[in-house]
Amino acid sequence: MAARWARLRVWLLLHFLPQVYCEYGMVHVLSEKGSSKGKDYCILFNSQWAHLPHDLGKASLLQLQDQTASVLCSPSDVPDGGFNNQIPMVMRGNCTFYEKVRLAQINGARGLLIVSRERLVPPGGNRSQYEEIDIPVALLSYTDMLDIGKSFGSSVKGAMYAPNEPVLDYNMVIIFVMAVGTVAIGGYWAGSRDVKKRYMKHKRDDGAEKHDDETVDVTPIMICVFVVMCCSMLVLLYFFYDHLVYVIIGIFCLAASIGLYSCLSPFVRRFPLGKCRIPDNNLPYFHKRPQVRMLLLAVFCISVSVVWGIFRNEDQWAWVLQDALGIAFCLYMLKTIRLPTFKGCTLLLLVLFVYDVFFVFITPFLTKTGESIMVEVAAGPSDSATHEKLPMVLKVPRLNSSPLALCDRPFSLLGFGDILVPGLLVAYCHRFDIQVQSSRVYFVACTIAYGIGLLVTFVALALMQMGQPALLYLVPCTLLTSFAVALWRKELAMFWTGSGFAKDLPQPPLVIAPVNCPELPKDSSVPASHQATEQTTSPTLHVKELHGPTSAAEELADTDTKTDQSEISIAQSEEPAGQNKDDLESKCLNAEQKQLE
Repeated sequence: MAARWARLRVWLLLHFLPQVYCEYGMVHVLSEKGSSKGKDYCILFNSQWAHLPHDLGKASLLQLQDQTASVLCSPSDVPDGGFNNQIPMVMRGNCTFYEKVRLAQINGARGLLIVSRERLVPPGGNRSQYEEIDIPVALLSYTDMLDIGKSFGSSVKGAMYAPNEPVLDYNMVIIFVMAVGTVAIGGYWAGSRDVKKRYMKHKRDDGAEKHDDETVDVTPIMICVFVVMCCSMLVLLYFFYDHLVYVIIGIFCLAASIGLYSCLSPFVRRFPLGKCRIPDNNLPYFHKRPQVRMLLLAVFCISVSVVWGIFRNEDQWAWVLQDALGIAFCLYMLKTIRLPTFKGCTLLLLVLFVYDVFFVFITPFLTKTGESIMVEVAAGPSDSATHEKLPMVLKVPRLNSSPLALCDRPFSLLGFGDILVPGLLVAYCHRFDIQVQSSRVYFVACTIAYGIGLLVTFVALALMQMGQPALLYLVPCTLLTSFAVALWRKELAMFWTGSGFAKDLPQPPLVIAPVNCPELPKDSSVPASHQATEQTTSPTLHVKELHGPTSAAEELADTDTKTDQSEISIAQSEEPAGQNKDDLESKCLNAEQKQLE
C-alpha cells in the first residue's frame, strides 16, 4: 500500500504542478573588436519566460556583461547604471530564478544568463511570473563561461537563439554505409570461410602455418545464458557505471586488437616479405616461432588499441579509430560465431528483440528519473563523475549544427548488437546459399532486408526524436524476409533445421576412380615391402559430391553414363629419376583439389 500511495503522489505532482519546459538553445559569442570568429555555446532555457528566435540573423547581438561576482538577488547586486541593453551573466543560487530575472528586467537588461556550476536545469516559475517577464532567461555552464573569457576577453557580444532541429542528420548516411557494409562483408566472409574449411579438410597443413581460428556453434542453452548475462551487465552498468565502464573499455581494447589482427592477417600473409621466423625459445606464444611479419602485425594491432585507449576522449578524431576497431571486432565475431540452424537464428533474434524493447520502452516506467536504462547506459549517465562513454558502438559526429548536437548528443550512435545479431542470420543465409547452390538469393535478400530495416529505424528516430531500439525494426525485416524466401523456394524445412549442411546429413555418396599419378621412384634405402605398403594404403581418389534434388540412388544409377564428363583426366608426366618424393605427392594433391573444385 505504501508503494501505491507513493506512486499516486508522484502522479499528482507531475500532473497538477506547473510544468517546466526545457529546451536547448545557443548563445553566439564574438569579440567586440571583431578580431576573431564567433563561437556557439549551449544554453538551457524555458520558453515560457520568453521565446528565442530560430534564426541567428533575427537575434539581437548585445553586450555580455560579466557579473559572476554576484548572484543578483538584491538591488545592491545591480551595478551603477544598470544593464541598459545588455545581457548580464550572474551566478546561480541564494534566490529564485524569478527574483533574478525580475531585477535584471527592471534595470534594463534584454536577457539574462545564469551561470551554474552544477547540472543545468530549466529555469522554472509560475503562470503569473511568466506573464510579468518578457526577457529571455537561460542557464550557461560554468565551464563555458570560463571559455568565453579565455577565448574572447572581457569585451564580448552575444546573441541568444534556438534553431530548429534538423529532421535527419547527414551522418546517418555514414552510419548506414558502415553498418550494411559490415553485415554484408562479415556474412559473406563467414559463409565462404566455413564452406572452404569443410571442403579443404583433406589438404595437408604445415603445422607452422596452421590457422587457429575456430568457429563456435551457438546452442539454445548458450543463447539463454548470453541473454541473462546481457541483462545482468546492463543493470550493473546502470547502477555502477563509473566503476564498470573501465572494465568494458579494457575488454574492448583486447577484443578489438584480436579482431583487427584476424581481419588483416589474410592480407599480410600475401606479402612476400617477413617470412622468416624468430629463433627457438621457451617464451609463451613465441615458442611456436611465429613469422616476423605476423609478429609485427600483432604489435601494430595492439598499438592501435592502446592509442585509442589513451586518446579515446578526443572528439575530433578518436571516433575514427573507435569505428575502425569496432568494425574489425564485428567482422571477427561474425566469422567466429556460427548459428547452425534457422531455428537457432529465430530464437536468438526474438529473445534479443524482447530484450531491446524492454530496456528501451519499459524501463522508463521503472526508474526514478523516467530514463530508459538502455539509452542512459549507451549515451553515458549525465551525472557520471568520469564522463566516460561505452565504446561498444559505432559513432559519427553530427554534421548539422543544432542545439541538441551542441548540448547533449554530439554523436549519432549504433550499437554493435544491432550489427552482430542480424549479421549472424546473414552469415547463415550465405552458408545455406552455397549448400543448395541458390546463387546467393538468401544472402542478398537478407542483406537488403537489413538495409531497409535500418532505414526504417532512422525514420522512426527522426519522427519520435528519441532513442530507438534498432532491433525492433531489424529483426522483423530480416527474419520475415528469410522466411519468405525459403517458403517461396519450397526449402523451408531444410532451411529451418539446417539440414542442407554436411554436418547434419549422412556423408554424400562418393564416385571413386583411381588417379594416374606418376610412380614414385624407388628408394634403395627403403625396403620394397614398405614401398608397396605405402602405395596400397594411401590410394588417391577422385571425389565427386552429388548435389541437387535427385536421390543418391538415381545419381549412382547414372554414374556409368556420366563418367567421361565427371572425371578429370590427368596426364602422366615423366620425371627425372632423382626427383623428390614430396614433389610427386604434391602433384597428386593438386589433382584432387582440381577435381573437388
